[in-house]
Amino acid sequence: MNPFLAVRLVSTSIHRWMYGFLTVPDSKTLQPSADLAESWETSEDGLTWTFKIREAKWSDGKPITAEDAAFTFNKIMTDEAAKTANGPAVENFESVTANGQELTIKLKSPQASMLENPVPIVPKHVWESVTDMANHDAETYPTVSSGPYFATEHKKDQYVKLQANPNYWRGKAKVDELQVIFYDNPQAAIAALQKGEIDLIGRLDPPEFKAIQNDPNIEAWNTDGRRASYLQINHGATTTDDKPLGDGHPALKDVKVRQALHYAIDKQKLVDEVWDGLAKPADGSIVPPMYKDFFWEATGDTKVTYDPAKANQILDDAGYKKGADGVRTMPDGDRKLEFRFSIHTDTPLEDKLAEYLTGFFKEIGITLTTKKLESSKFTEETGYTGLFDIAISGWSVNPDPEEVLATHLCSRRPTKDGEGGGTESFYCDETFEKLYKEQLTELDRPKRAEIIKQMQERLYTDAPVIAIYYTNDLEGYRKDRITSITPIPEDKGLLYGGSGYWPFYTVDVKATGASAAGGDGGGGSNTGVIAGVVAAVLVIGLGGFYLSRRRKSVADERE
Repeated sequence: MNPFLAVRLVSTSIHRWMYGFLTVPDSKTLQPSADLAESWETSEDGLTWTFKIREAKWSDGKPITAEDAAFTFNKIMTDEAAKTANGPAVENFESVTANGQELTIKLKSPQASMLENPVPIVPKHVWESVTDMANHDAETYPTVSSGPYFATEHKKDQYVKLQANPNYWRGKAKVDELQVIFYDNPQAAIAALQKGEIDLIGRLDPPEFKAIQNDPNIEAWNTDGRRASYLQINHGATTTDDKPLGDGHPALKDVKVRQALHYAIDKQKLVDEVWDGLAKPADGSIVPPMYKDFFWEATGDTKVTYDPAKANQILDDAGYKKGADGVRTMPDGDRKLEFRFSIHTDTPLEDKLAEYLTGFFKEIGITLTTKKLESSKFTEETGYTGLFDIAISGWSVNPDPEEVLATHLCSRRPTKDGEGGGTESFYCDETFEKLYKEQLTELDRPKRAEIIKQMQERLYTDAPVIAIYYTNDLEGYRKDRITSITPIPEDKGLLYGGSGYWPFYTVDVKATGASAAGGDGGGGSNTGVIAGVVAAVLVIGLGGFYLSRRRKSVADERE
């Protein structure tokens, strides 16, 4: 619940409903539009940005000023723990100052993504007393918020309850209360939706989606998603001072081995048989095709297709010979090509993926053994200690992909003390770094998009990560409860997990009533009915509570 530390998709989604930002994605175009900043201007050299903060109130009635925004940014700039969630967003900030409703940000160099800043603005009068950000859970309720909702109750990994903010600058939301219920068991979540105990469910895997697809009472939601799924390869993990880290297999330092792995993967088969056709094979990199401006797709000789013969030839030519048992060894004969595949515990889809990859890699003389880890251990080994060979990974990408690109920078590797800003790959590549800096200062959007595509091509060919598929957004909601809801983007967009608050600001439901003696509600009950309340209550079930890492934490999909 601490937005400075919040790195799970469920947390960041809820914070989008709770907090204002300088700008938010437009519900139709996903381009930056006004939020707490109602207008802005920039100097000719692009180094000074001035934002006019709108006259509005926090949920506790106190006025929102530029001081709140300045405090938020300066806190991240000066407090190491506060950098956990969004540190890279302010790395290029020279100074941030406030004067009444005017916020001035001075940059070290021009920054093309200035209007895509992902930092939620917090109230200074609440947060200035926090001295130990790393251990501050922010579980004081009701929260003080500026967005459509504020949180009133929370039980870790069970539920969050939110109420509509009467002071929200756009006007009070139609729904009086949101309840977000977490399910460890996807089947239980589906059963709750079918029985009407929850109203909407997000982040489904194919088996759960198939279970609701033909239910006449449920709207099954299947659109292009904003998530790229990929394999993270330990190509020689190092710290920020370039010291070796972890115990990755030395063969994976060889780009030819990584490329051979890529040619050995039948992505269409993974889509058809692991994802039941509810995904798209990744012939690109880490930006999914729903973001048309920035999406890059390999063509011609650059494109890697399923070709085990070519993969075998690459390894043969590189000196990785097969032994009598069919397993290859290092060119010096010292060690077999036996890799670990790190996945999360209790994730059937990842188990299935592991089975297919094991078969694919066996065809090219490589042994793959599955290593199951609970979520925090998975994050630690694949993001900080480097104790892995290959791991499942992925990212829910924002409309501007700068943040996901930044997770592959040298600076995102752990320090020698094990701290870090959340690397996705332990990557540190001169070409990639140069392109990142170029796109950062390119204010012409089409030109910047071309640079970002070059960055994706570099990741694709050097293969510190191997994109395998882009998963569809699979959700469902009760037709008899939800009377209207607007996705983001409005044309075939997402509901839960979208890049803004719009779906849950616009959602309308039929009012729910319960007498003091009736209902099973309160305390995180899955019914979503609170005894004694007659109000518009929307109950959101997060089915499966999927375990995969986002930046630093691992109890949910990463973003």
